[in-house]
Amino acid sequence: MSYTSYFEKAQKASRSMAGIGKETTDLVLRELADALVLHCADILAENLKDLAKMPIEDPKYDRLKLSQERIKDIANDIKSVAGLTSPLGEILSDKTLENQLHIQKIRVPLGVIGVIYEARPNVTADVFSLCFKTGNVAVLKGGSDAEFSNLAITKVIQSVLAKHEINPDVLTLLPAERAATEALLNAVGFVDVLIPRGSQSLISYVRAQSKIPVIETGAGIVHTYFDESGDLEKGKAIVFNAKTRRVSVCNSLDCVLINQNRLADLSALLSPLADGQVELFADEKSYEVLKYTYPSTLLNRATPEHFGTEFLSLKMAVKTVDNLDEALNHIADYSSKHSEAIISENAGNIAKFLNQVDAAAVYANASTGFTDGAQFGLGAEIGISTQKLHARGPMGLEELTSYKWVVQGDGQIRK
Repeated sequence: MSYTSYFEKAQKASRSMAGIGKETTDLVLRELADALVLHCADILAENLKDLAKMPIEDPKYDRLKLSQERIKDIANDIKSVAGLTSPLGEILSDKTLENQLHIQKIRVPLGVIGVIYEARPNVTADVFSLCFKTGNVAVLKGGSDAEFSNLAITKVIQSVLAKHEINPDVLTLLPAERAATEALLNAVGFVDVLIPRGSQSLISYVRAQSKIPVIETGAGIVHTYFDESGDLEKGKAIVFNAKTRRVSVCNSLDCVLINQNRLADLSALLSPLADGQVELFADEKSYEVLKYTYPSTLLNRATPEHFGTEFLSLKMAVKTVDNLDEALNHIADYSSKHSEAIISENAGNIAKFLNQVDAAAVYANASTGFTDGAQFGLGAEIGISTQKLHARGPMGLEELTSYKWVVQGDGQIRK
């Protein structure tokens, strides 16, 4: 079967989605959550095949790895999605004009959503659940590094769809080969929007090559600024959590900026990271402080390329700044506009930071690890959008919809 056939079937399935009632949609999702847990052993066995192909030191290894606990988390996210109110049919605007035309602005699905992703088998389930809940068809192109895992999860999804006699083409998993990516990038007239999830190189490639509208997600070059008034105990907990909770995710901390007037507290601020085996790349001022306290095997002098790097590993940069303005300038120069944080007890500085930092999510006195659809109360997410058109930040149900104008009249004509 040619790639065009995949896309034609997806487009046809899109037209049938409106016939699936909300009760059936939620029932399918709840049953899918249970089925993933039921078939956990089968999925993990296939995941081991993928893991065997990837070096354990590869930053993508942690994203690729599934476990019983992670599959339970995926299932719980799907159940959360099932329990949310569907945005479809929401009336965003309702008015009657002087000529008695009744005009409504109503929320509708985007249509066919293509997603290109790397070693993230959870995306297969997350994207399906969100798309299915919002009446969208999902066309997925996973990487070859997660081929067996993606196939196993898709098999479970298709079994639940078959039980309810739902068109299986509401979910299409394209072959793992590179040619499928090229075909998806050029599926004009069949796929309505394309969402890449993965490294900056993947996102940049899709943005440059796609003939379909793209929503950029994923890449996170994340900073936390420790202000002159920052609380040390809060800072220690926040920095440690943001860096070490899961190093391979896009909301993981990449660079700590510290006010020069708090350099005396830098060793204490970063001391928990040493226990977590975090390797630091420190600028000259911070290096001179840390060399007396931080393990020498984990401490390096920073070079320019360490700032603006998404490490996706147990590595982090440290930069000394004179004041808040210098911190804001550094973030403006190096941020990927994903998540940025300030640790401060100064209300004016907090307000300035939150107002001036250009990012999808900005934090005061909290870990950037919260940038996540489930944590924001959206159920699962299809990704973290770092752009400004259509959607920004965690993309949940509402972000997977558009709207149309419904106009009803009684014979009116325009003069």
